[in-house]
Amino acid sequence: MTISAQMVKELRDKTGAGMMDCKKALVEVDGNLEKAVDWLRQKGMAKAAKKTGRATCEGLVTVMSSADGKKTALSSLLCETDFVARGEQFKAMAAGVTKTVLDNNPADSDALQALVGEELTQLIASVGENMQVGKFVCHTRASDAEGVGQYVHANSKIGALVYFTCGLAASGTTDAVLELGKNLAMQVTAASPMALDASSLDAAAMEREREVYRKKALEDGKPANIVDKIADGAVKKFQKEVCLLDQPYIRDDKKSVSDVVREVAKVVNDTITVTGFTRIGLDIR
Repeated sequence: MTISAQMVKELRDKTGAGMMDCKKALVEVDGNLEKAVDWLRQKGMAKAAKKTGRATCEGLVTVMSSADGKKTALSSLLCETDFVARGEQFKAMAAGVTKTVLDNNPADSDALQALVGEELTQLIASVGENMQVGKFVCHTRASDAEGVGQYVHANSKIGALVYFTCGLAASGTTDAVLELGKNLAMQVTAASPMALDASSLDAAAMEREREVYRKKALEDGKPANIVDKIADGAVKKFQKEVCLLDQPYIRDDKKSVSDVVREVAKVVNDTITVTGFTRIGLDIR
């Protein structure tokens, strides 16, 4: 029997279950709407759907790499309470979501939900809390010269990946570079940069910042002939706070992150170029 979109919509309206779950239910019962409702209830999916409006402010961030080191995935799974987040079932589900991201590199949240939705719905029904997949990323190294630094904070509520390229493939496996990658990812989790460097910042946003500083300087009674210099200085200070390579290094604030990258490059007698980063936390939706 052909299952139409209208049939799926009607069942979803009745139960609040996900579209894929509704379609599966209708297939299982040959399109009988009432039996499909019962099928969803038996599976716990209709019950779970009633919880989808509740806030998910807790959860876990997990990271995983492929056996050959070519791919690295970072993802978050959200729930309502820290109590559930610390449970073994939820931990296993969070790890499973990251493994699914690693294996499938889904295009977006809907694609990931389609892959893990049934198992997640069963866990919602079992535990009694709303849960949902959060942000995720899967990075694939294009060459052996590329490296990925990874770090997840001890509380598993925030983590980061930092991407960099060495001039020589052999440099990426040295202890110094591996330690650098981890420390840079730790920097991203702690200092929450907005961009890699000043050139990566949105030009329009920077111009708005500059205008704010100009007006503030004028309101503070600064001479008109130095207002632009004051605004430029304030923007440069702002950039140092929000650009990863310009930020003070968390392990030694007398150095910038770019200073540390250059120091490690000298140690391994190679070039190291940081190309980007991803930060995922429970505060980032």
